[in-house]
Amino acid sequence: MANKAKDKRINEIINQLVSIFSVLSQDTQKTILPMIEKAAFMSITLDDLQNDINKNGVTETYQNGANQFGVKKSASIEVYNTMIKNYTSLMKQLTDLLPKDEPQSKAGDALKAFINE
Repeated sequence: MANKAKDKRINEIINQLVSIFSVLSQDTQKTILPMIEKAAFMSITLDDLQNDINKNGVTETYQNGANQFGVKKSASIEVYNTMIKNYTSLMKQLTDLLPKDEPQSKAGDALKAFINE
């Protein structure tokens, strides 16, 4: 059931991004659709990771054997740090495709609103 809820959230982001990039040619839209799908997945996964980090913190304790234990970065923070870099890079690639001649375009405004959510 959780996967259905996550899929629904991902599809909502996909629809928002498809709408934003609808100003592009049909061929470009078809080409970037996999990028949009990945961006939507990363956006929702980053939200989930952020919630986990807020709930459980950025560190976790570990124990290797009887006498070796300590504190390390949590797995969630490591995944989050890697994914946020990839997400930022992907979003830059996508935004670079938007028309530059209209600084206050509807697509640009919609993308700014999406990013600021």
